[in-house]
Amino acid sequence: MKIISFISSPLEQFVVNPIFFSYVFDFTGLSFSNQSIVLVLISFFAISFRDCLCFNPKKMKYHYKDYHTCFAIIPSSYQLILEQLNLLILSLAIDNIKDKTAKFYVPLLYFIFVLLLSLNLFGLIPYCFTLTSHLVITLCFALTLFIGINILGAKKHGLHFFSLFLPPGTSVLLAFLLIPIELISFIFKPVSLSIRLFANMMAGHTLLKVIAGFAYTLMGLGGFLFFLHFFPLIILIPLFALEFGVALIQTFVFTILVCIYINDAMNLH
Repeated sequence: MKIISFISSPLEQFVVNPIFFSYVFDFTGLSFSNQSIVLVLISFFAISFRDCLCFNPKKMKYHYKDYHTCFAIIPSSYQLILEQLNLLILSLAIDNIKDKTAKFYVPLLYFIFVLLLSLNLFGLIPYCFTLTSHLVITLCFALTLFIGINILGAKKHGLHFFSLFLPPGTSVLLAFLLIPIELISFIFKPVSLSIRLFANMMAGHTLLKVIAGFAYTLMGLGGFLFFLHFFPLIILIPLFALEFGVALIQTFVFTILVCIYINDAMNLH
């Protein structure tokens, strides 16, 4: 009974299943799981996203130097997708990073957007693993970006970077209160960034699985109840569209917040 209840659980889709596990020096474990497979595949896709859309075997069969001819003056539908995505990321960088070097961060923001959007949408495919529904994954993403951004800010401003925790014109007595508050809010930035993405993706996918499981249960009961399973199936259609929108919005919000954190580190706002 425990096995049956575990398999039918809506949280089963978030279970990490190790494919193989090995020990190094008899105490350190190395594992490769379904989580690792999704991360490797989606990361490869995010890195080669532009190449995948613009790849043209007819133009590539002679020499690799002909690669630039994949982009045409009259753009194809795939090229239009890339151009609109590039314009979106560029506008996000310019609008939110008030610095002359805003365009410098466009490749990073482009990779973040494509990677998170791919992970979020990949989880909507039935029986596929949703990597961003795990807090440890989103927290690692947020911490890595947050640490790297602050290293760049400290490199640019030096010791003046710590003025971020003390607004100008603050009295000495008030500084003892403001510095701990600013420090706590500063530390919790990556935490809030990761929890926002994790909570939205996990809640939406769990709701879809609960309703799908309810419809499956009604189908197994037979009789009049069999016909009632069409109602939860119909409800799944708008919920799936809503979850698709949530995946887009959360990717957009994550990218905007990264831009804001870059702006704060570069301009000490």
